Amino acid sequence: MLERIKRMVIKEFHQIFRDKRMRPIIFITPIIQLIVFGYAVTTDVNNVRMAVYDLDKSYESRELIRRFEASGYFQILRYINAPEEVRLLLDKGKVLAVLQVNHGFSADIKKGKQTEVQVLFDGTDSNTALVAMSYANTIITRYARSLGSPKVNAAAIKLDVRARAWYNPDLRSRNYNVPGVIAIMIMLICLLLTSMAIVREREIGTMEQLMVTPLRPLELILGKTIPFAIIGFFDMFLVTIVGVSWFSITIQGSLMLLVLCTGIYLLSVLGIGLFISTVSRTQQQALMGTFLFFAPAVLLSGLMFPIENMPFAVQYGTYLNPLRYFLIIIRGIFLKGNGIGILWPQMLALFILGTTVMTISALRFKKRLG
Repeated sequence: MLERIKRMVIKEFHQIFRDKRMRPIIFITPIIQLIVFGYAVTTDVNNVRMAVYDLDKSYESRELIRRFEASGYFQILRYINAPEEVRLLLDKGKVLAVLQVNHGFSADIKKGKQTEVQVLFDGTDSNTALVAMSYANTIITRYARSLGSPKVNAAAIKLDVRARAWYNPDLRSRNYNVPGVIAIMIMLICLLLTSMAIVREREIGTMEQLMVTPLRPLELILGKTIPFAIIGFFDMFLVTIVGVSWFSITIQGSLMLLVLCTGIYLLSVLGIGLFISTVSRTQQQALMGTFLFFAPAVLLSGLMFPIENMPFAVQYGTYLNPLRYFLIIIRGIFLKGNGIGILWPQMLALFILGTTVMTISALRFKKRLG
């Protein structure tokens, strides 16, 4: 049995690498997509376009403006001379924010009186506006602290509160997103290869030749899926190395645990690919079926939108999505250094889901062969 499976695996590898179009899909595409998505999928906000309406024109107001510019988050494009320009610039989308310093700003600070600074934001893109507001509050608060005066609104603080972010101290969204992109790349490559390869075998007529060989259905299934599992592991190592070296992301947890969890994850992914191959008659149908599953799986995984914000019915549906569990696992290993003691619920759920999907797909595949 082992010898027949081994021969089948070797034959499958020959068939995969004989096709020149498959090589870039396996070796190049994951790297390119990881780099592109690693840069593109980010929620960091830099170089916020800003205008300044300085009515005070004092040393204190200029110092506040300088701090906005020096922060690196805001890019001051122009200075406003008339109040109507404020609305005009925001309406036209020329700037995202306007910093307005009123008359008497400097005098109030020197007298120890309460004073105010107004920052107007274009809230069309609510996420960007909220992040920029957070940056502005931080800059104004630090400026007020540097004056040693509690009279500036943003600094009217009685407690010295210092926030500290664990696991991702610089709050780089790339640290959070790149492990998620690795999980997506593994899923996409393995789904495509599994579903397309088996259907192609049927299209060119070699499946019938395999069926008349002494191979049993189980040996045929293993011989067909093992090469793609090996390619899945290879791609996992490949994109992880690129992610770590290119984006300077450190793996805090165990690499062996990551390999183990990837194996459980591949059980589900290969099972789904096998299932798609059993319901498809042509490679086009397999391709469509792959993306029919892949797109909702990504959107409902928690990578882009929090699952807790989704309707309850959709939240229950995400329990059938293997990517949901693997995202928690891979981010836990990469960022927090989590071990089995913490990740076992996701691993167990992924294992149950994987064995169920693989069993159903294998039974259906055997039925089609019969």
